Amino acid sequence: MERVLVVGGAGFVGSNLVKYLLKEYSSIEVVIIDNMLSAHPCNIPGDSRVTFIEGSIADDAILDRVDDSFDYIFHLACYHGNQSSIANPLADHENNTLTTLKLFEKIKDFSHLKKVVYSAAGCSVAEKTYDAAKATEEVEKVSLDMDSPYSMSKVFGEFYSRYYFRQHALSVVRARFQNVYGPGEILGAGQWRGTPATIWRNVVPTFIYKSLTDNALPLENGGEASRDFIFVEDIVRGLVACALKGEPGDVYNLATACETTILELAEKINELTGNEVPCDILPRRSWDNSGRRFGSTAKATNSLGFTAEVGIDEGLARTVSWTQENFELITETMQRHEACV
Repeated sequence: MERVLVVGGAGFVGSNLVKYLLKEYSSIEVVIIDNMLSAHPCNIPGDSRVTFIEGSIADDAILDRVDDSFDYIFHLACYHGNQSSIANPLADHENNTLTTLKLFEKIKDFSHLKKVVYSAAGCSVAEKTYDAAKATEEVEKVSLDMDSPYSMSKVFGEFYSRYYFRQHALSVVRARFQNVYGPGEILGAGQWRGTPATIWRNVVPTFIYKSLTDNALPLENGGEASRDFIFVEDIVRGLVACALKGEPGDVYNLATACETTILELAEKINELTGNEVPCDILPRRSWDNSGRRFGSTAKATNSLGFTAEVGIDEGLARTVSWTQENFELITETMQRHEACV
């Protein structure tokens, strides 16, 4: 890799990807485009090989700065989270759907570009069930019953990926994320988005922060739901594998094939932090029908040679340690939004 564009490169996953690329490729040049909607400036490496452009890829002035000099493009920008998209579907469309369409339209005729990796979401295609889950494979059939505008936007992104591959031979590979967690996810990073989900984001950082502050961990529906939790370092390796080995037009799960219930997750985190406060049992969220799910790893293993390496226990322990080390920063970042809550 010589020149790489990471759209959303100041966010949680994007910044981890950038740091990995800088470590693995000494002569690489990385351009980050990020509007800082859900990112923190500390995630941008102070490295001469990095160029940071602040703004949305949907902004024509920003898009004009993208030329056919990149070997690879990673499109990781999105309107973070289901609840934020429910609170503001128009903002989700602008930052989650329009970004993809405008980027693909811009680069559809690039000749130097080797591969584009689009970050898809496993939640968009998984069966919605609270019964026993089956590993979600890389199916192309999608239900019309979506839990949120976020889920819809991620499916639209896959539609556009397939369309631009067929119509324009754009070398897009779709990487379907499962539930990513790990160091670098800063609660409250970015701008207020009209909902407390701006602060309380994914379940792992939320649970760890609450547990470290001796608070009860909230368990909607008793924590019966399950997810496939994949450590961010593994996701980053999977993204690079998609870029280097992925077949254009195809899709690959980045998963562990391990199912963990939210109750089990809470118990593991409370044990790591020593939090003895009982969990708070809450009703099921009205919008959330994605009960139990985990991803199949067979295709990514066979086609990309990708296998997740960090187990849930090790990953949580490392994430708790990182949170403790960055506790003051995280708290300050969250407190910026106090007047909005």
